Amino acid sequence: MKRVFVAVAAATAVLGVIAPPAGADTVAYLVNVHVRPGYNFPNAEAAIGYGRTICDRVAAKMNYAQLVDQVKADFRTSDYYQGAYLINQAVNELCPAQIWQLRQSAAGYTYC
Repeated sequence: MKRVFVAVAAATAVLGVIAPPAGADTVAYLVNVHVRPGYNFPNAEAAIGYGRTICDRVAAKMNYAQLVDQVKADFRTSDYYQGAYLINQAVNELCPAQIWQLRQSAAGYTYC
């Protein structure tokens, strides 16, 4: 039994060194949204700031449909995909810990 515990502890330590925890990737977020046409952020700080507001809304358990509508309104567009893309990029790159919450909120959502 002691050998099993030691083996599990050693494997856990090795995995901790090999696979660091996932974190935010602001560079990837900026590449995907700041240079993409349609959002027209005045600078990188504005793009990151807006992305963080999306993360805050997801963390506050805002309904996915409301979140998409809010992003569309903020950018004065009726394009669902433009709103959904920005939400996806923000959560995946700036707050990956919120991915599960976003998925839960979007479950059953259908775009009409």
